[in-house]
Amino acid sequence: MVKYVYLSLAIFFEVTGTLFLPASQSFTKIIPTITLVICYIFSFYFLSVTIKYLPLSIVYASWTGLGVFCVTIMSIYIYKEKINLEIVIGLLLVIIGIIIINYYKN
Repeated sequence: MVKYVYLSLAIFFEVTGTLFLPASQSFTKIIPTITLVICYIFSFYFLSVTIKYLPLSIVYASWTGLGVFCVTIMSIYIYKEKINLEIVIGLLLVIIGIIIINYYKN
């Protein structure tokens, strides 16, 4: 169970760091830039710990897929990005893919 806590932390910090990218304004704003760098450091740390417990293919697919899903959802709320049918279908396919990969990981 702890392996999924590490994976969740890796995803959380990756999503948080990514959401600070627009606020950093191409790395010209110091506080958002430092925040996103720290978040990415923590994300990669927890990602490397997770790889000790789960196969790299499962970890990386889950990390990137759930990261994309979370960033998209949060961008809709934080940055008022528009969503359309294609985005919804794409996000559903990402989630379905992650479920399939994790189900057949053995």
